[in-house]
Amino acid sequence: MTTTPAAPRSAPPAPPTPAVDPARWPDVARVPHAPLRAAVAGRLLRRVAAHRGLRVELPGGSVLRPAAPGAPVLRLHHPRAFLHRVGESGLIGFGEAYQAGDWDSPDLTALLTALAAAPQTLVPAGTRWLRRLYVQRPPAAESSTVDGARRNIPRHYDLSNDLFALFLDPTMTYSAALFPTGPGRAPLATWDGLPAAQHRKIDRLLDLAGVGPGTRLLEIGTGWGELALRAAARGARVVSLTLSEEQLALARRRIAEAGYEGRAEVRLCDYRAAEGAYDAVVSAEMIEAVGRPFWPGYFRTLDRVLAPGGRVALQAITMPHDRMTASSRTYTWILKYVFPGGLIPSLRAVSETAARHTALRVRAADAYGPHYAETLRLWRERFTAHAGQVAALGFDDVFRRTWELYLAHSEAGFRAGYLDVHQILLTRGAPS
Repeated sequence: MTTTPAAPRSAPPAPPTPAVDPARWPDVARVPHAPLRAAVAGRLLRRVAAHRGLRVELPGGSVLRPAAPGAPVLRLHHPRAFLHRVGESGLIGFGEAYQAGDWDSPDLTALLTALAAAPQTLVPAGTRWLRRLYVQRPPAAESSTVDGARRNIPRHYDLSNDLFALFLDPTMTYSAALFPTGPGRAPLATWDGLPAAQHRKIDRLLDLAGVGPGTRLLEIGTGWGELALRAAARGARVVSLTLSEEQLALARRRIAEAGYEGRAEVRLCDYRAAEGAYDAVVSAEMIEAVGRPFWPGYFRTLDRVLAPGGRVALQAITMPHDRMTASSRTYTWILKYVFPGGLIPSLRAVSETAARHTALRVRAADAYGPHYAETLRLWRERFTAHAGQVAALGFDDVFRRTWELYLAHSEAGFRAGYLDVHQILLTRGAPS
């Protein structure tokens, strides 16, 4: 790899390489040997650095190419391992290289934001056929069938309630908050203001669904129970469904402690097995776990359980339709290590799937992606600050780096505009 002399300054010391348990992290422990592909990855790295204005630092203080002051930094500690991982498996290898400690950045979110902007342009148009050398298809075992969902959901949500409590606010809400806004409608996000921002989001979603005294409400995806609590406090009668036993236990306890056992019930139940008739159905960021082949069944369930005149309010992370289509059969690092079996939909996919398979139609869709970027920043900062407590819970350094990358990657997607989040109203009848 050709290098350029670094500016006259001392190179920062490399952080300790995390110990990798090969039984727990087999593909992180294994460094592939793919010399031809590594050479291609090296050329691609130089191109990306030039086009995105990155500073790529090598061991000893040299740089791959000069960059403007303040440029995002990719700091390679083990260049050979990095290039062979990326050469063998593309972005999955890029993520595994971070998990293994092959690279770092002093501002991980800034680096990933630069890479997330127009991701389809990272590879030259004439060489995109090379994707088939490293792009994998999602494993059939991770498909979100009834049995698959029972395996997939616990892999994320049953890690530990104590783990999530380290970085979530006291409401234990794990979806985009809605902050007050300042000049230019920029979200005014602080840690102390996060609980109120989560309540503002929940209340807006309940308002969208028309939830009030006596409303029969079905919630698909309980989380840790905050939405069910807010709905019960309004006088609604709530049935909430989850596949996470950890969430089930804590949500039931919180409901009992609040005195709402007579108004809110949490069931360990797949959405496909939902029973009854409801005036309103609410689901916050659960559709992302459904999987594209199962979206028609998901919307048919919503239509089946919705009483005449009822309203469905969804909160969904979304991406542009062309990017969703391009990535819909691609196994990604996030799917492999964080959220197996899912796919982020586009708003168009939500509208078209509902219209094609049900009587439901999208009536309104409000976006507030910048608020999710700020929500994720607060979570990421909190998670990083509690690294010692993460370790005390029994999670190793590779897990910690996995979640640092996941939170920063997600934040970068919203900052770059690659991702958005919508609150969506569906009712039966023509769209407006």
